Amino acid sequence: MKKLISCVSVAAISMAAVSAGAAEISANVALTSDYKFRGISQTDTSPAIQGGFDVNFDNGFYVGTWGSNVDFANSLELDYYVGYSTDLSEDVSIDVGYLYYDYPGSPDADDYAEVYGSVSFMDFTFGANYSDDYYLESGKFLYLYGDYEIALPEDFSIAIHYGFNDLDRSTRNARPGENTFLTGGADSYADYNITLNKSFGGVDFSLGYYDTDLNKAECFDNDSLCDGSFIFTVAKSL
Repeated sequence: MKKLISCVSVAAISMAAVSAGAAEISANVALTSDYKFRGISQTDTSPAIQGGFDVNFDNGFYVGTWGSNVDFANSLELDYYVGYSTDLSEDVSIDVGYLYYDYPGSPDADDYAEVYGSVSFMDFTFGANYSDDYYLESGKFLYLYGDYEIALPEDFSIAIHYGFNDLDRSTRNARPGENTFLTGGADSYADYNITLNKSFGGVDFSLGYYDTDLNKAECFDNDSLCDGSFIFTVAKSL
């Protein structure tokens, strides 16, 4: 039912967007040494191949999909999203939308949806994602984050990210693995990273350090999934 409602919602908004303006189609592909999502490795610290398609309309609406291999849920994640972005001034822009995480062939409890919004001011971005029933039906979830990126000479840039993950507080006293996707029952944690980026010959390269404040007991009893690590990524926009 969640998947049906999500697909209908995306289709309805997409059709409205198509009727309202011309479209520009783009694609992207990337190879990364580890796929970390909000600080936690989704590939058991192994490499991932990722890619997606986007359709952007002149009226500010967009729709797209993105996928990656993962080390759980039948080894595949597919994301579907629809949203709206616009510039409020020369220095300020906003972005709001709906995002559905799908793990094909796995139980419906693995799938979940989020609404999101962000405000960008010059080199800063502040945003939030909210789910009323997060991964593994673990309850309400709120993600708050801030990003800062500064351009450097020779097509280099440095990007800094900090995120705060606020899980359903009813899981605070849960037993390991019960009603929470973190085995230690942690009700919140922080993730952060800093990356050095370089564009060369139409290809984007990045080397970043990613970490969280989770300990081994809180991270599926496997500290390698949440420990600090360097990640190298090569990406190409098409």
